[in-house]
Amino acid sequence: MNTLFLRLEGPLQSWGLRARWGERDTTDAPTKSGVIGLLGCALGLRRDDARLRDLSDNLRMGVRVDLPGILMRDYHTTGGGRYSTIASPGRPRYHDEPYIGGVLSAEVTKGRIKVKINQKTGEPETDVSERYYLADASFLVALQGSPDYIGELAAAVQSPVWTLFLGRKACVPSTPIFAGMGQFDTLEDALKNLLLSPRVETAWQPSRPTHLRLLIETGPGAGNRQYDNIGTPSRRVFRARYVRETWLRLEDGPAPINTMEG
Repeated sequence: MNTLFLRLEGPLQSWGLRARWGERDTTDAPTKSGVIGLLGCALGLRRDDARLRDLSDNLRMGVRVDLPGILMRDYHTTGGGRYSTIASPGRPRYHDEPYIGGVLSAEVTKGRIKVKINQKTGEPETDVSERYYLADASFLVALQGSPDYIGELAAAVQSPVWTLFLGRKACVPSTPIFAGMGQFDTLEDALKNLLLSPRVETAWQPSRPTHLRLLIETGPGAGNRQYDNIGTPSRRVFRARYVRETWLRLEDGPAPINTMEG
């Protein structure tokens, strides 16, 4: 088997591509870095493990958008709160003091990290951010690689070392992520396999779509460039990857294949 299928479906998903500081975006489909992170959790790899780059290099990824979902924005705050002890005005506060809430600064004095203080109130600072999510989306991801690689990953996804999530830890899946394995010549052929979840089948009942969007990893110059190929995990450095968008006509697709066989 050279192809692993993953069903990414849940109340919320978030696949950041350009997230910076106070704005945490999500793309409209799973990113490769996010999917590799999911596989890393299944294998028990820490975020600075060099094997994450190997995973990114040795797998090609395709995505089929079965349910695009709805974009949602969350007004998010971190920190704030009050100290449990009273201090003189202007005195700095540090991370090892008894306080409730607070945001750490980049200032360190003799091993103690200074806490950000609001200059007007004298209380711990609050950081505000906008975080974006996809609600009620469902994707079928196909990953192609060597049979040994695919077999190891399939076993890990079915018995993960750490909890699996859909982009962010708050985004839990609502259906089993492992969706089978198969042998296919191309990612397009793999994604023509009409593996559907009960949620997708129900959503399609009122109005079955005639086309499904496919996002296929390809070579340089043959698709749109996006930076979600893992480079240096420990420094959160990403490399360019090329993705080609195409459409699958459901009428042209083959009969469903049982990828759980063999």
